[in-house]
Amino acid sequence: MVTLKSLPALLSPELLLALARMGHQDEIILADVNFPTSICQCGPVAIRADGLDIPQLLEAVLKLLPLDTYVDSDTVMELVPSDKERGLQTPVWNSYESLLFKAGCKKALAKIERFEFYERAKKAFAVVATGESALYGNIILQKGTLDLGPL
Repeated sequence: MVTLKSLPALLSPELLLALARMGHQDEIILADVNFPTSICQCGPVAIRADGLDIPQLLEAVLKLLPLDTYVDSDTVMELVPSDKERGLQTPVWNSYESLLFKAGCKKALAKIERFEFYERAKKAFAVVATGESALYGNIILQKGTLDLGPL
């Protein structure tokens, strides 16, 4: 448990360390319960956040993580053709877009094909395995920069 002032209690010490260590354009995946965390064998740091839904975790992360505003820094996994055909809905994406908008992101979520998402995840800085049960709940966030002005 985090016991520092002004830090969201949902953020574990491991997740705080990862967020602090990330550099400009490093990516972090907030992964749903169906995401293959075996991807972490390829390099990304594995962080557990079992029992947490991604929207509540995303809200906490966005209080600390500056997003890259010059690229599609917020990306979700596109539905596979069979899920598109049957009209599968992804209401969790609306939650993400609302939280991202409140954090200053004005772009819509970018969507990439499933296997492209996995390949990108292999190059991520970290993968946070959550308890999110919504289908297609995975989201990639890309770290931006802070404008600290003259020091």
